[in-house]
Amino acid sequence: MSPSRERPLAQRHTLTVDLGTGGPKVGLVSFDGQLRWSAHRVVPTVRREGGVAVQDAAGWWEAVTELASEGLRVGGVDPGSVEAVAVTGQWGSTVPVDADGIPVGEARLFLDTRGARHTQKFAAGPLFGYHPRALMWLQRTAGAPSPQGGDPIGHMLAIQHDEPEVAARARWFLEPVDYLTMRFTGRATASHNSMTLAWLTDTRDPSRLDYDERLVAWTGIEPRRLPPLVRTGSVVGPVLPEVCRALGLPEGTVTVAGMTDLLASTVGSGAVLPRQGHFAVSTTTWISAPVPKKKTDIHHTIATVPGLTPDLHLLANNHEAAGAAFAWVRDEVFGGSFDELTTAAARSPIGSNGVLFTPWLAGLRSPVDDRSARGGWHNLSLGTRREDLVRSLLEGVAYNTRWLLDPVERFVGQPLDPLRFIGGGAVSDLWCQIHADVTGRRIERVADPMNAPLRGAGLVAAIALDALTLPEAGRCVQVDRVFRPDPAAQPTYAVGYREFTAMYRRQKGLWRALSR
Repeated sequence: MSPSRERPLAQRHTLTVDLGTGGPKVGLVSFDGQLRWSAHRVVPTVRREGGVAVQDAAGWWEAVTELASEGLRVGGVDPGSVEAVAVTGQWGSTVPVDADGIPVGEARLFLDTRGARHTQKFAAGPLFGYHPRALMWLQRTAGAPSPQGGDPIGHMLAIQHDEPEVAARARWFLEPVDYLTMRFTGRATASHNSMTLAWLTDTRDPSRLDYDERLVAWTGIEPRRLPPLVRTGSVVGPVLPEVCRALGLPEGTVTVAGMTDLLASTVGSGAVLPRQGHFAVSTTTWISAPVPKKKTDIHHTIATVPGLTPDLHLLANNHEAAGAAFAWVRDEVFGGSFDELTTAAARSPIGSNGVLFTPWLAGLRSPVDDRSARGGWHNLSLGTRREDLVRSLLEGVAYNTRWLLDPVERFVGQPLDPLRFIGGGAVSDLWCQIHADVTGRRIERVADPMNAPLRGAGLVAAIALDALTLPEAGRCVQVDRVFRPDPAAQPTYAVGYREFTAMYRRQKGLWRALSR
């Protein structure tokens, strides 16, 4: 046994990276799931007309290396105790890189829809907007390429056809987490998990590390640009010696395969066993649980994606704006901090004095796929106060969670009670209680909920190095408070939820008329 393996789990560490849309967060996580240090760096998104949404992937790497160096100097952790690097973060985005992993073009985010005209040629049709061959995709992958272009297939095709200079220099098309993993290791890799939204791997058998040749051929993607597949959660290889020297990592530190933030968050929530549920309120919101087989609910835009082990898949769905809606209200309407606004919201009664907020500022994806949907306040009067408006936002996000929870529980086959709560929204006691009251579920807030992805990535690395099993990793996650539904709130929220869902049906024609 190596000397490092003789140390207690609390003295063995992973350098973790969580690449969010707002920029990378870097942390040091012990093998028993304790976050010792973390810091964040903002990387802006550039939005331009024509569906452009890009970031500077070289800027990601620069920020990651600067933060990692800082953490290893001042984070209170012996650099010699770091055994692994693990990267998690956004998915459904694409970075074109050369043979050395250096970006040769902008990173196209999942918000970038320039590839729509290319994907529509083979993906659009009369079946809920999809071509009938989408059924073949669903059978093999649990999803299908979007005719709207906002996924890796759209990105890759747009680069191949519309940016010939970039395409000529690109050796690989990589997901962001796989790009950063390559910068650490020098090796181009991907996994069934990281490539989920490319819809090019047959996830019925995650042990088969090959792309589906028929699906690749249908898209027109050049196969040679797709990175080789490795097992989800496996060790890719050692960190490059020059990177170890630059950051202060011990030579021999290994890197784990890049993973989606959904996988890292699941492990970081502690809800790792079959049908244990968690949800997040961060920029977006999702509800997830491990389930034993691949499955798709096309009506509600709910599907499964590969999990950490071949016998567990992760339920996937998304609200496009949750924390993003709060940030918009804070930055564009009221100003102030998160704490100031949630304190104000607490002065408004249950039901926000009759004000209803629909948080569809970026459209809807689940449980209804309608990108034309838009948000707003409803039932305002001259007596409406600032605190009513803010509380109604918190309640609107919770109503959205309830709206999604109903089909999710039918998908899983049982109620998800309790629900683990992670993300920045979980920091607010008020928002936790509102979710408990609106959903009628016990809400278990995990300790340090904002850093669940960093903690989860660290625990995945500990599993990869055989220091923990998956159930043991789940038990490492602590709950700091439980919020139970208040029966007195139920009548008011029952009316609010009924009108919230009805609001979508009433207004969808309005949105389409105004967006022409």
